[in-house]
Amino acid sequence: MTIPTIPAHPILRRALVVAAAPVAALAVWALAGPVAGVDLDVVAGGAIRSVGAAAVAGSALLAGLAGWALLALLERTVDRPRRIWTVVAVGLLVVSLLSPLSAALTLAAGIALAAMHLATGAVLIPLLAGPGG
Repeated sequence: MTIPTIPAHPILRRALVVAAAPVAALAVWALAGPVAGVDLDVVAGGAIRSVGAAAVAGSALLAGLAGWALLALLERTVDRPRRIWTVVAVGLLVVSLLSPLSAALTLAAGIALAAMHLATGAVLIPLLAGPGG
């Protein structure tokens, strides 16, 4: 049995990594919401809104595309682009954790939403700029 590997071609490799980020976030969403029964409600614009699968997938996809774009820009303009990108990405992940923890109506929802951010980051940060990236 062979273990699948990420393709060597940088564009295909990065596209697959970006596509994997919503999958990771949706896995956490499914486990927390539909499986465990956590109400994934947040306060947004003064109204209570439920966080659905489309919002989770779209947000993770946007984060991945933005990360890819930033990495591509850094690769053309600076020395050590992967190192700089990683520092920026980790910083943005930390800042992004403030949103679900402050907007969620319950502690369980806040933890679940933060876990979605962490799952997205866990895919994007090591793999997008990783070896052969």
